[in-house]
Amino acid sequence: MNHDHSMHDADMHGGMGGGDRCSMNMLFTWDTNNLCIIFRTWHVRGPVSLMLSLLAIVAMTAGYEFVREVSRRYEAKLETKRGITRREGSGPAGTAPSVTANKDGQVIKSLLYATQVFYSFFIMLLFMTYNGWVMAAVAVGAFVGYMIWGNASATKSVACH
Repeated sequence: MNHDHSMHDADMHGGMGGGDRCSMNMLFTWDTNNLCIIFRTWHVRGPVSLMLSLLAIVAMTAGYEFVREVSRRYEAKLETKRGITRREGSGPAGTAPSVTANKDGQVIKSLLYATQVFYSFFIMLLFMTYNGWVMAAVAVGAFVGYMIWGNASATKSVACH
């Protein structure tokens, strides 16, 4: 099923030229005619823009693994600090680590987590173009990213790709 939103969008946005159509496929396809990737402005208009788009998708998807690795390293760093602090104490008579340090660590962990969730849903939207080329680029990007930054288990918790 191929649903063309060009007339609806043209009516809503003051009219658009016929060459600026975006099609929305609801079934798997390899067709790149009128392919818009997430945004109307990310419009594939030929082989060069397709190749550049696919390379950008590979880079973005690989970047997701980088964000995951940064998160893992940050959490490991916090755990190491907490372990050292618990053994040595952070103040007089071995008092507990400061509440501010714990809250700062939690805020940064939460920001990293939110970034991962946003990123994973963005990649899910890429996949939901139902375009085989885009789907393949997501898979290649996940492969490349994991090869470079995947130092942990391949199992995932909250990931949409």
